[in-house]
This record gives sequence, C-alpha cells and structure tokens, in this order.
Amino acid sequence: IPKMGNTLVALLWGGDCVCDATLKRFFALHFLMPFILLVLLLAHLGFLHTTGSSNPLGIDISHETAPFYPYYLYKDLLGIGWYTVILFAISMFFPDLFSDPENFIRADPMKTPL
Repeated sequence: IPKMGNTLVALLWGGDCVCDATLKRFFALHFLMPFILLVLLLAHLGFLHTTGSSNPLGIDISHETAPFYPYYLYKDLLGIGWYTVILFAISMFFPDLFSDPENFIRADPMKTPL
C-alpha cells in the first residue's frame, strides 16, 4: 500500500523483521478470531430473529413472511448438522486427505527437505 505500507508492516511485525513479537501477535489473533466470529454470528442471528430477513426491493410484505422460529432455526440446525457430519467423516475416515505428501517422508537427520 503506497505511503502506508512500511508503517503497516512494522505494526504487524512489531519491528523491522519477523521476530518473537510477530509470532505472539499472530498467535493471539489466531486464538481470538474464532471467538470474535462466534460473537458476530450470534449477533447476526439475533438481529435476524428480531427484524427478520428483508428483500432487496424494500417492499413491505410482512404478512407473507415466515417466522425465524421454527422454520429458519431448524433449517440452520440442519445445515450445521450436515457440516458437522461431513467434517467428522473426513477427519475420522480420511485424515490424510488434505495433507502434504512431504509429510509422509521418513525423517532423516542427515537430509533437510526443500
């Protein structure tokens, strides 16, 4: 980013190079991000429950809308259930599906991988 790039890099890195401060910052961000996303998701569902979903034209058809509970709640729970089943199936039956082939090379202390 012109005129701000060096400042942003120094702010993210915590100095002029990637060092211990950089690793600590990214670890903290990596740890906190799921909780931040969970709070945003719950806020989004709360607002959706309160106001309902709208249409892009802005036409008020509140008498034709379906309530959030039970229709959308059950639909969301069904989607979450399917994603959980798929994630569980991949992690239990195909754990090496997304692994790098280099992870399966036997460790050799005399040779460093590329």
